[in-house]
Amino acid sequence: MTRFAALVMSLPARNKTVRMRVWRALTAMGCGVLRDGVYLLPADSSAAENLLDIEREVAAAGGFAMTVEIDPRTSTQLERVRKLFDRTAEYSGLVRDIERTRRAAGTGRVAGGVATLRRRFAQISATDFFPGQANLQAGAALTALEAEIERLRSGSEPRVAGRAVRKVDPARYRNRIWASRSHPWVDRLASAWLIKRSIDPQARFLWLDRPSTRPKTSVGFDFDGAEFTHTGQRVTFEVLLAAFDLEADPVLRRLGLSIHYLDAGGVPGPEAAGIEIVLRGARERARSDDELVLEATRVFDLVHAGLTRMEEQP
Repeated sequence: MTRFAALVMSLPARNKTVRMRVWRALTAMGCGVLRDGVYLLPADSSAAENLLDIEREVAAAGGFAMTVEIDPRTSTQLERVRKLFDRTAEYSGLVRDIERTRRAAGTGRVAGGVATLRRRFAQISATDFFPGQANLQAGAALTALEAEIERLRSGSEPRVAGRAVRKVDPARYRNRIWASRSHPWVDRLASAWLIKRSIDPQARFLWLDRPSTRPKTSVGFDFDGAEFTHTGQRVTFEVLLAAFDLEADPVLRRLGLSIHYLDAGGVPGPEAAGIEIVLRGARERARSDDELVLEATRVFDLVHAGLTRMEEQP
């Protein structure tokens, strides 16, 4: 059963400035309000430690404050307390703004707005001590919006091919030039890493503004008409896994869940958010597509090593 830290306080009516400052601090911490003057936080949350600072400030202003721990004794009591931390309304407002931004996509004026939406989601999530469907839905809507902005930024995303994924002879794909669309993002970056790591260690990459200009001897990936591209429910990374018989590797399969989610939506893999954040940092630092691929390669090498270690642990 979850325990809660409860701040019980009262301030003299004349201390309006302190009252407002304390209220803002408690709101920012995500406190649930049990009743006037009684504020709750999960006892194991990092924010709960800050209640002692509020207690000292109230006492210094001539008020009364005491932090105690409460322990709901039944599941019904626990559910009533947890409802004090319901962030559904905040997530709903965020989703409405995400939808408005999505409708405005294509105007070229939404990049900063997307960053603001991402910060809002992070702020709400930071005080969502009991995340549920509202958190997942808002996160999925935001990821879908970001994917749409990426498609507008980097050119049209490949349409899904209806054909089945066929196994190929790996020997035919050694020491080749691999070509795809310029400004690579998650699926292309992960695919390039997989190609170098497990398919063609000597691979060279061409990043094209127009895929129609690719050399005929090159291997195309992640664009309409490419040899390896979105097929059925699979994104290009997953198509490469299937085509080169790499799906037996549990680490690559697990990584594929995150790549699929970040590129096409769906159920997020556990590592998806972390991968996206680090890749965004890599893109900010890289001065060319080749530099971005090198940065992304380091990221995926580390993620793969970490996941491998997790798989090996009993």
